[in-house]
Amino acid sequence: MVIKKIDPNGSLTDNDLHTFVAEAANKMPVDGKRVLFIIPDQTRSMPMPQMFRALFDALQDRVEKMDYLIALGTHPAMTEKMIHKHLGISKEERNGKYRKVGVFNHEWQNPKALVCIGEISADEIEDISNGLLRQSVRVTINKRVLEYDLVCVVGPVFPHEVVGFSGGNKYFYPGVSGAEILNLFHWLGALITNYAINGTKSTPVREIVNRAAAMIQVEKQCFALTVVGKKTKAIFFGTPESAWNEAADVSAQTHIVYKKKPFKSILAMAPPMYDDLWVAGKCMYKLEPVVADGGELIIYGKHINEVSFTHGDTIAKIGYHVRDYFLKQMEKFEEIPGGILAHSTHVRGMGTFEEGIEKARVQVTLATGISETECSAINLGYRNPDHINPDNWRNREDEGILLVENAGEILHRLTTYGN
Repeated sequence: MVIKKIDPNGSLTDNDLHTFVAEAANKMPVDGKRVLFIIPDQTRSMPMPQMFRALFDALQDRVEKMDYLIALGTHPAMTEKMIHKHLGISKEERNGKYRKVGVFNHEWQNPKALVCIGEISADEIEDISNGLLRQSVRVTINKRVLEYDLVCVVGPVFPHEVVGFSGGNKYFYPGVSGAEILNLFHWLGALITNYAINGTKSTPVREIVNRAAAMIQVEKQCFALTVVGKKTKAIFFGTPESAWNEAADVSAQTHIVYKKKPFKSILAMAPPMYDDLWVAGKCMYKLEPVVADGGELIIYGKHINEVSFTHGDTIAKIGYHVRDYFLKQMEKFEEIPGGILAHSTHVRGMGTFEEGIEKARVQVTLATGISETECSAINLGYRNPDHINPDNWRNREDEGILLVENAGEILHRLTTYGN
């Protein structure tokens, strides 16, 4: 059973969230038990300070222990200062009121932090993927998940380029998992393409994620939220599957906008929470469907100075290319993790690779702190961000020109999508 609270105007107050968490907590069998909350990092819009305080107030006197594990996936670890800001607490509060609450970064590259809990066979992967991929995969996860009596996901749900909609069991895989399963299903998502999978609720990747999560032999619950910017429209509580299911339905009505015609020029303004192209690539993922053939998508953000803090060296080796560039010469890229190949194709978008010639459907240009030389080396366009005035893209939709502020979470589609 799912309990929920929805405000059609998207304005649930801090008190609304606090009251809802208290009500949901009454249904959590946590008395005298150890509870682990799995939460997003700073790259997701989320009322984390309000949820952190509400959960503490509701459960502190009931549980033996309550800790937090940050679902980084392969993102860089958060510093203590970043964690304090993310949770909305001061250093003094962390060392005082919340001193017994543990907050841990996921360690995807540390074998000692991971444990294998099963395997999904090649036959299963082939069946789930409708023949697109035949490969077995070890299912590894952060050991901490198995050290608690109850694990509770706390996170938002948005359209997503790999799994269809984020949230729910995705906080386990890839949020706190090892790299093997991450690389497998990210590449599967790339094979299906961002264009087809983003904003689609039922996908082969989601099925793989749910199957892997079923191997976790710990009770699991979930708070799933629908968030737009700094406003919360809805919150759901149930199992990771049931709460996500309802949140995804609301997300489909909230986070997808439809345009009648494609645009020849789109300026996508990356928000400050996207601090490298690895995450700012979401600007392309969410806007690719409405860029006209031969058009240009500009990712704009002076604050972005790195391609990827974690994977930059590998991306520098392969650059950004359409899916078939890799698919038709995979022998050259056997050593490249599938997650990085997937990111490359998602940023570059749809296109062809025939007789050694690559043709992307649209031009992807960076107007960031990344230099023109580096942009050229990784096969992306360059514009000097100091020469761009966003107002030149404002209120010009009739001319085929679109400005998208705080790009990356709202999916844009054409009204003809699916027809």
